[in-house]
Amino acid sequence: MSATTFGWLILLCPLLGTVVIALAWRWLPGASAGWIATLAIALSFGLSVAALIALLGRHPAHRELSSTLWSYASSVGLDAKLQILVDPLSVFMALVVSGVSTLIHLYSVAYMASDRGYRRYFAYLNYFVFSMLLLVEAANFLLLIVGWAFVGAASYLLISFWYRRRTATAAGIKAFVVNVVGDVGLVLGTYFIFKHLGTLDFLKVFAGVKDAFAPNQGDLVAGCVLLLVGAFAKSAQIPLHTWLPDAMEGPTPVSALIHATTMVTAGVYLIARMHPLFEHAPAAQDVGAIIGCLTLLIAGTIGLAVTDLKRVIAYSTMSQIGYMIMGVSVGAYAAGLFHLMTHAFFKALLFMAAGSLIGAMAGEQSLDRMGGFRKAMPFTYVCFIFGGLALSGVPPFSGFFSKDEVLLLTANQGGWHWILYVGGYLGALLTALYTWRMIFRAFHGEPVPEALELERGTIAHGHPFNPATGEQEDTDVGFPGPEHHTAERAASMRIAMAVLAALALLGGLIQIPHFDNAISNFLRPAFADSSLYDQSPSDTLLVVGLVLGALLGVLGILIAYRVWVQRPGTAERVRRRLAPVHRLFVEKWYFDELYDIVFVRSGAAIGRFAQLSFERVVVNGVLVGGSAGLVRAGSAAVRALQDGLVRVYAALLVFGVAAVALYFLLQSS
Repeated sequence: MSATTFGWLILLCPLLGTVVIALAWRWLPGASAGWIATLAIALSFGLSVAALIALLGRHPAHRELSSTLWSYASSVGLDAKLQILVDPLSVFMALVVSGVSTLIHLYSVAYMASDRGYRRYFAYLNYFVFSMLLLVEAANFLLLIVGWAFVGAASYLLISFWYRRRTATAAGIKAFVVNVVGDVGLVLGTYFIFKHLGTLDFLKVFAGVKDAFAPNQGDLVAGCVLLLVGAFAKSAQIPLHTWLPDAMEGPTPVSALIHATTMVTAGVYLIARMHPLFEHAPAAQDVGAIIGCLTLLIAGTIGLAVTDLKRVIAYSTMSQIGYMIMGVSVGAYAAGLFHLMTHAFFKALLFMAAGSLIGAMAGEQSLDRMGGFRKAMPFTYVCFIFGGLALSGVPPFSGFFSKDEVLLLTANQGGWHWILYVGGYLGALLTALYTWRMIFRAFHGEPVPEALELERGTIAHGHPFNPATGEQEDTDVGFPGPEHHTAERAASMRIAMAVLAALALLGGLIQIPHFDNAISNFLRPAFADSSLYDQSPSDTLLVVGLVLGALLGVLGILIAYRVWVQRPGTAERVRRRLAPVHRLFVEKWYFDELYDIVFVRSGAAIGRFAQLSFERVVVNGVLVGGSAGLVRAGSAAVRALQDGLVRVYAALLVFGVAAVALYFLLQSS
């Protein structure tokens, strides 16, 4: 079979999984829905490997293949087609998305076992993966927008999966609304490009961009910035990031799926895919690089202050996506996508380990309530260590190679990009600090009652409650199930986490500067038209960067150990001395409050004013009441004339005939 055939089958597997589970859910016994969904994504991964082999069997110059299943419309340049593009970039993304998603599905089989919405969950999960695969395989803007919207809808369904929780439904709506803002940006950006090039096909757009636009031409910069709006919303970058921490209201495997392989990586992919446009509009590239750097720093400071376990990891995701956005915005495409891959490994691992720990805590997510789980949960602890070392960029773990490559190529741009370089390494120190703050607080210190209970062989089971509000809950449909599961006791959870731990350790070895450039070599045909792809830092900068990255990672771990293990009261003293700064970080730099004032309250005030003035006076009083009054007055006049006297009717008739006759006499004269 051809690579494009494999491309269509990659999409078909999760789509079939969604349809089968959605239609046959009443007759699926036990965990069969989970296994069907897992098998569907595993097949998609196998087909992605087959597509990879098929591409490698072709000459590098002929690894860009498109296939059209159906032409919806083709008129005056509007080439709206159901068309996929199978090239190294789309296959790379399909491998990462389907591979890590398979492990998340496997983990979910046990994690969600007691949930009354089990079948619905796996139908949504397959739909989510299908949407993301559709997005990365799209060969034109039309299909890209469809996949983009599908991903947003799937995220809403999964974030608000426990729909009887008010916090979950609010979080789902918030994510949906913010992502719609991004969708609008994507559509408007597409319009600016279509207006000049007259086509929606990616390959035609990329081939014609230099003829249609002058460098940094206004319409092109506007179109690219609007595309960035879509990327920032999906990838939770400043200022469209506020939905991301609230998305933790969904089940923990959903958090892993959103943060590791789907949705938040879509913005990184979009910039990489549109690189011919962005390279011709360097002003838009600069916007992406600056926003990425700001995001990684702001998210790092918030991660140091919040105490919800999943939200700490969520802000870590926001920060790491900032590195990727910065990388692909400065032309470090292979490095940014390499970090996307390694991040998928260790971030999925950290969320899975967090889910295991939350299970041991009977649903509690606050670090203030955790401690001493090192002996009670040795496997989960080791997985946290592996994920934490990879996230902190400590060699030889995968994050060390990918993160430092992004920063090295950023510095290689020179000029003001050195500011981004310094900001990136400051963010690396913050990353190590908040990561190991989380690990030391959860696993070291005196064991909490739940840890002691687990050491005795039983899992804590309290009354179900909402960890965000503390209110008690039921375990009916729309709420979490009554059982709690840990990796120490559930084989499928343990297998998925073990594979990811191995990848977090060894995944970075696939791309070592001056030794092995497998990722760069494979992706090169997709960036053959790029003038920035083959840039490389000097050997001196390379050595300095690698050593500096490793030292900062280790330094962050040592500081965290000193503050939260050796001298546990230190953090509290610092918090009291820097109370305003701590409050700023805890309140997430007041972005939510700012948006509440600027958009929510002002919108509500405008609505109230319109209701009290325009609607009541103009609509109800003039349009509705005025027209009704005119009708009533006319009806009253007619009723007054209808008095039943024949002589009156005869007089009116004579008067009417006389008036008509007089009109014609005047006209003739």
